[in-house]
Amino acid sequence: MNRRVILAGVATLALIGLGAGHSQAADELQQITQKGVLTVGVKADYPPFGFRETSGNIVGIEPDLARDLAKRLGVKVSFVPVVASNRIQFLQQGRIDVLIATTTNTKERAKQVQFVSPNYYASGYNVMVPKALKATSWDALKGKTVCAIQGSFYNRGASEKFGLQLSAFAGVAEALAALQQGRCVGFLYDDTAIEGQLLKSQWSSYDMPLESQDAEPWGIAVKNGADALGAKVHDAIEAWNKDGTILELEKKYGIKHPSAFVVKAHDAATKG
Repeated sequence: MNRRVILAGVATLALIGLGAGHSQAADELQQITQKGVLTVGVKADYPPFGFRETSGNIVGIEPDLARDLAKRLGVKVSFVPVVASNRIQFLQQGRIDVLIATTTNTKERAKQVQFVSPNYYASGYNVMVPKALKATSWDALKGKTVCAIQGSFYNRGASEKFGLQLSAFAGVAEALAALQQGRCVGFLYDDTAIEGQLLKSQWSSYDMPLESQDAEPWGIAVKNGADALGAKVHDAIEAWNKDGTILELEKKYGIKHPSAFVVKAHDAATKG
């Protein structure tokens, strides 16, 4: 067998492999329908977006969205808990069909998986402060010491923009302890994570009264090439925006400050 024949055979096998991979992604919706189950990757450690009840069941805003999506597809839903370090890989490996897990829609991630338009939520940075501070603008924190987490990408920008004196800690627990001890006037962190803290009784005298900054959109993702499934997800998101599903889920799970991103999407959908 000469070299030309061998190379031709290798090329053919490569094309077959690529074709099979594309076909498998294209058949994703059909496979879900046939097995009768939609497997969704969700957070189990990020209240109120995804967390475990005392019973062990995973609940939250995103699991509820997943249940609604499964209902629209006419199938049952199954949850797979994911974390930031494995959620993209789980989708690529086929361990989940859809990813709804506080995943920021970035250009780099969009090369790995297929984010469905439109985005459904957004998260920026904000600050948790005592209600007694009566802060109504970021100017109230100028020159004051604010607790933060080491390495947070927004630390420098927030410090420069609002004149904050940051005291950065290795972890959330340390920063919150310093806040309770009065070593800082507030805690600079992701606004969605602050919402989770405010659900706890020990933070009942605190609030997040200021406008969130530098919000980045969250997207729902499917495998690259899973266009039919992506179209169904798109339709679901459009419906959620129009009927206010996500706004209602925010209320259900105790979020005190409705997402400006979601409010804007709802207003646009109802006026359109």
